[in-house]
Amino acid sequence: MGILLAEEAGAAAGGGIIMVVYLVLIFAFVYFFMIRPQKKEQKKMAAMLSTLEVGDCILTNSGFYGIVIDITDDTVIVEFGNNKNCRIPMQKTAIAQVEKADAE
Repeated sequence: MGILLAEEAGAAAGGGIIMVVYLVLIFAFVYFFMIRPQKKEQKKMAAMLSTLEVGDCILTNSGFYGIVIDITDDTVIVEFGNNKNCRIPMQKTAIAQVEKADAE
């Protein structure tokens, strides 16, 4: 009887180790396929916004192209269209892409 109890205790301990290994593998999967790419994208976006200058052509998240007229801490004033009268202040986070003015 004592031998059977010892075998069951050993099996239970082995099952616990396997469970821990599965949890570690799941956490590693989530980190490398969800968290890490998102952090890389955030760093890329922050670098793009830090190099933003007056005169750069931008693409907003809503799909509008415009030219940066003025930059403050967290907002930019963007000029849309050909008539030069449509100037709209917007948050920097609404910028999806930046094309440098001197790249043309």
